[in-house]
Amino acid sequence: MRIPALLSALVAGLLFGTGLIVSGMTDPRNVLAFLDITGNWNPGLAVVMATAIAITAPALWLLKKRGKTLAGESCDIANRNPIDTSLVVGAVLFGVGWGMSGICPGPALIIAVGGVPGGLLFVAAMAAGMRLSGIVLRRLGSGAAP
Repeated sequence: MRIPALLSALVAGLLFGTGLIVSGMTDPRNVLAFLDITGNWNPGLAVVMATAIAITAPALWLLKKRGKTLAGESCDIANRNPIDTSLVVGAVLFGVGWGMSGICPGPALIIAVGGVPGGLLFVAAMAAGMRLSGIVLRRLGSGAAP
């Protein structure tokens, strides 16, 4: 990877992490309050998602038109993977875990680095689950294993 692409990735990661922190999405209580539609519902996550879509949609349009990133790297964003059982099962497990904890992978890394109690444990459990899923998929003979 070239230096402009590395710098672009660094800036994007810092911007993403800063956005998560500023919007409060590193606090599991905010995410769980969004999922609590029958109680004390907090629409904050919907605002964050809508803002992300409003920013990403024009960027994706430009990427498709140019066929390369701003750093000049070629980029093919076509989805050639079919929706299959492992994708659906993974999505369900992700959703259940997110709903139970209020944490998804991006914020989990920020929480762990920030020293929030349980943050490192969550990331360790997430990494173990990723490793375990690879082992299970290989034993089942699925081509979806990383």
